[in-house]
Amino acid sequence: MNAEDMQCIPYEVAKKLVGAVMEEEHLHETNRRVLTVYSTNDQEICWFDAEDIFAEMAASEGGIPKNDDEMKAKAVELILHQIPKWAVEDLLKKMGLDKK
Repeated sequence: MNAEDMQCIPYEVAKKLVGAVMEEEHLHETNRRVLTVYSTNDQEICWFDAEDIFAEMAASEGGIPKNDDEMKAKAVELILHQIPKWAVEDLLKKMGLDKK
């Protein structure tokens, strides 16, 4: 499935489901970082390549913020707009947020 075909959940729904976004090492590739998305009940939802997110942020924001806290906040905001529907279908059902 390519990125154009991927359906994302609405931002407001993502804000209800996502509990944390953690920068972590890739399990199989050294020197590669991922941004793992966890639900409010600490269930892993999905992950994003950190370099891809930072490159997208730089393109849309005109650069990456120099302040670490601001950079993390902007990365999380970007990710909240890109949570794939397939990754949270079970959570949506449990929370009664699934739309048939």
